[in-house]
Amino acid sequence: MALREKGRAVLEQPLRPELLNSWGVAHGGVVTTLADIALAVAALTTDASARGALTVELNVSFIGPGRGKLVAEGRCLKAGRTLAFSEGEIRDRDGNLVAKAVGTFQLRHERGSPGDAAAPGRR
Repeated sequence: MALREKGRAVLEQPLRPELLNSWGVAHGGVVTTLADIALAVAALTTDASARGALTVELNVSFIGPGRGKLVAEGRCLKAGRTLAFSEGEIRDRDGNLVAKAVGTFQLRHERGSPGDAAAPGRR
């Protein structure tokens, strides 16, 4: 991971042959996975007690081909006790926009922690 700070995460992924599609550019699944991880990690940085983030919804719009190395930046727009909303971009080695993403994530806490919906007294 290149960067992780409150509400923001940046990941890098060099493109190897097995990550390319038949046109020789980043496979859509690779782009989507990077977006998912960057947005989820950005959400996690907003809550120190969160132990994981489950993807509830993810929308990725593919804009251009990815070559060389992909850089995914995720930003958490808003986070509550259990849901977080993030957005981000994936760019290629030259800074060209490859995709835009928006996602909703369920923040998971250890059982009994303040953010855990299953904690005593919560329904």
